[in-house]
Amino acid sequence: MPAPHLQPLLRTSNSKIILLILDGLGGLPIEPGGTTELEAAATPNLDRLAVEGALGQTIPIRPGITPGSGPAHLALFGYDPIEYLVGRGALEATGIGLEVRPGDVAVRGNFCTLDAAGNITDRRAGRISTEQAAPLVELLKSISLPGVELQVRQLKEYRFAVVMRGDGLNDQIPDTDPQRTGVPPHPVTASVPAAARTASLYQQWVDAARALLKDQPHANGLTLRGFGSDPQLPSFQISYGLNPACVAVYPMYKGVSQLVGMKVLGFPGESPEDEFAAVAAAWNDYDFFFVHIKKTDSKGEDGDFAGKAAIIESVDKALPTLLRLNPDVLVVTGDHSTPARMKSHSWHPVPLLLWSQDRSLPDQQTRFGERSCALGGLGTFPATDIMPLALAHAGRLDKYGA
Repeated sequence: MPAPHLQPLLRTSNSKIILLILDGLGGLPIEPGGTTELEAAATPNLDRLAVEGALGQTIPIRPGITPGSGPAHLALFGYDPIEYLVGRGALEATGIGLEVRPGDVAVRGNFCTLDAAGNITDRRAGRISTEQAAPLVELLKSISLPGVELQVRQLKEYRFAVVMRGDGLNDQIPDTDPQRTGVPPHPVTASVPAAARTASLYQQWVDAARALLKDQPHANGLTLRGFGSDPQLPSFQISYGLNPACVAVYPMYKGVSQLVGMKVLGFPGESPEDEFAAVAAAWNDYDFFFVHIKKTDSKGEDGDFAGKAAIIESVDKALPTLLRLNPDVLVVTGDHSTPARMKSHSWHPVPLLLWSQDRSLPDQQTRFGERSCALGGLGTFPATDIMPLALAHAGRLDKYGA
């Protein structure tokens, strides 16, 4: 259970908490002396909250460790990602409604573009649309293997999920995505001897998939990431005494929320306004809302500095919808940094803003940005400490000891 020391301290309360995550929020200047994406963005609402609240920065995993999205989100929820290991495939598959049982092996797939020599030229197949990818996923559904059951389902755009079910499967298999272009996808291999049969089965599946895709102009190959099974995580609701809900667009974030026991809310649209409206519609039914914004990360991975800043501005513009709900605590942060300069996740600390109605100790910072957060009153701390801080500011923790 995450933070078991909190169990005897939990206090019943009517207070409400919003955890707003801008995926990949942290950034870097493009040029020496320049601003980060967050610092460049016009964010009057967030800046006002920065004046009234307190700033800090978090370390998602450990200093110097670049996190994946799965472990970074577990850290946000208070689960030490070193202790609780969850494959991305299980998160993605769960997020789109595929059942991942103990003993199943799920994985996230990416369509990619290969040249004549079999080397990757585009790791995301030009970010083909969901509509373009749909018939390709249907092709993959036709593959069968002896002795196992296969489920394949589209996620979003160039992404899909595969769940393999059968006896004696093992998920200790590394990614086949080399995380760079100019080289071929890695073969499917086993990290431990017990996973050798599973790796062989998945390699057979990859070979069959490549044969089906070989004549496609863009998505003529694929890579596999995040082999995993049902991690049987402790309940978020029991751990923190909260009735939690998730508002997210992308399946992986719905998946990690479901695996810890959050209710995933359905809603039309994909914009920050649409997500915040979904929070407002369910406001009376839950006391904790995890709200996830994906496109800050996507723009960072594309190297689109201005685009990432524009997404941050769109969140700020929509923020009054959340503020009118009068939450007791609002935490705004990211799961990790994704600087456009690097076009990838990074190990840099993540900016954090904590605002509460009457329990914040304001520091001297007046803007929400990386350098302000580095000087903020909350200091630099592990992301696993966000939940205790939110609970305390919401009046949901009693005193420890006499």
